[in-house]
Amino acid sequence: MRSSVRLGSGPGFTLDAVTCVDDHRRWGAAEVSSDFRVVLARRGRFRRMADGRAADVDPAMAYVGRPGEEEHFAHPAGGDECTSLCVSAGLWRELTDGREVRSAVYVDGGLDLAHRRLLGAARTGDVPYALTEALLALLGATLRTRAAPPGGGAAAAIVERAREAIDADHPAAAGLLPLAALLGVSPFQLSRAFTGVLGVSLTHYRNRVRVGRALDRLEQGETSLAALAADLGFADQAHLTRTVRRHLGHTPAALRRQLAPERTFA
Repeated sequence: MRSSVRLGSGPGFTLDAVTCVDDHRRWGAAEVSSDFRVVLARRGRFRRMADGRAADVDPAMAYVGRPGEEEHFAHPAGGDECTSLCVSAGLWRELTDGREVRSAVYVDGGLDLAHRRLLGAARTGDVPYALTEALLALLGATLRTRAAPPGGGAAAAIVERAREAIDADHPAAAGLLPLAALLGVSPFQLSRAFTGVLGVSLTHYRNRVRVGRALDRLEQGETSLAALAADLGFADQAHLTRTVRRHLGHTPAALRRQLAPERTFA
């Protein structure tokens, strides 16, 4: 079952929070949209089939849908929560200057932060300026981020299973060697698959997932960066700070003030 809540709308665009509680591996009935869409997962994972190609969508992978495109969805992980930004064809052409965006998009730190800021702008109710400006920032980050190559093949299957293990915090995901053993592949195969399929190293991807979890906690008002570092498996608070700064260009303390400005921190 799917439900949605309208977060905001303006000339040529709508922004919705979509929740799906389906739990099935089979592909659903065909769906066709009349707009361009950028869909980013906030929680959970699901699968999307379009143009004969399947892709996993989770907080580290978004997708861009196109008008008239036939899509099928499967929900093997028990549901998900997403943000869906729908843009009319005319506004999309104007905002993207005709630049092509591939359907599967790796959510790097910049796009993740733009997504969170878009949701924050929606809460202000200022559609003409705050929300529209945040929308422009998100589309700009979508255009800049590395597009994922089409799925398929043995390497893509390895990456898919590795991402599932990392997302689920499987004990073997604590290191490259045990993760490769869990997947039944060589460490070299695993490392090479990530670089070839996603365009980033396995180390970078794992840290990107941890940085996303750190942002979740900071949005919720986490007061102890030392505790946050320990919970997420960083060596110490300094290691957390270096990693977050590398991915997002800001320290955790600065991001905490940006993402949860209504709270008071010690």
